[in-house]
Amino acid sequence: MKIKPDYSANFYDNGIFHVYNRTNNKELLFRSTDNRLYFLKQFQKYLHPFLDTFCWNLLPNHFHFLVQIKTTEDIKRYLQSLPSQSLKPIEKKYLADAASTEVLLELEWKRFFNSYAMAFNKQHKRTGNLFQRPFKRLEILKESQFTQAVIYIHANAQHHKLCNDFTEHQWSSWHTILSDKPTLLKREEVLTWFGGKQQFIDTHKSMSQYYYNNDIAIEDDD
Repeated sequence: MKIKPDYSANFYDNGIFHVYNRTNNKELLFRSTDNRLYFLKQFQKYLHPFLDTFCWNLLPNHFHFLVQIKTTEDIKRYLQSLPSQSLKPIEKKYLADAASTEVLLELEWKRFFNSYAMAFNKQHKRTGNLFQRPFKRLEILKESQFTQAVIYIHANAQHHKLCNDFTEHQWSSWHTILSDKPTLLKREEVLTWFGGKQQFIDTHKSMSQYYYNNDIAIEDDD
C-alpha cells in the first residue's frame, strides 16, 4: 500500500517543497493554451520573487511545482526594492520581522491562485472557488526525495494516461530543461544533480515507473 505523505509542511528559508493543487470536483483548470500561458505568467509574477523553481507540470485539473524558498535576506531585498505604497500589509510585517516566511509564502501562493481564478472565472462565465483548499506542499528532506519529485512531476501526464510517453506532454518543464532557451528555471542545478543531460534523460526513463508503483510513491489523490 502506498504511503500518503504529509502535504501540510510549513514554508521556511531555503526549504525545498513539492507544491500541488487541483480544482474542485475535478473541473478543468485550463481550457486553452492561453489559460496555461496566463497561469505560468501569473506564477512568475506572484511567486518568482520569493522562490526558485526546479520543475513543473500542468495537467488538465491540477498542477505540480518543485520549488526552493529564497532566503530571508533575498526576500527582504526584493521587497525593499518596491515602492512602499505598493507593499501588502503582510509584506510590511515581514520586513519588520513581524511575520514568518510561512505566513508570507502562504499568502503569496493564495494571491497567485486568486489572480488566476478571477481571470478564469470571468473568461468562462464561472462562479465560485476554482481550487481546492488548502493547497498542498510536501517538504523535500532527502536527496532521494528530490530525485523522486523531479521524475514524478515530469512523468505525471503518462501516469494519468494523458499520453503514452511523458516526453510527449507539452506542458511540463521537461522540454525547457533539455533546451538551450533562456529560462527562469534552475536548469543547470537540475542537470548537474542528475549528472548531465543524458543521465537526466536516462534516469527519468528508467525510474519513472518505479516511483509510481512502489510503496513510497507520492500520492496525489487524483
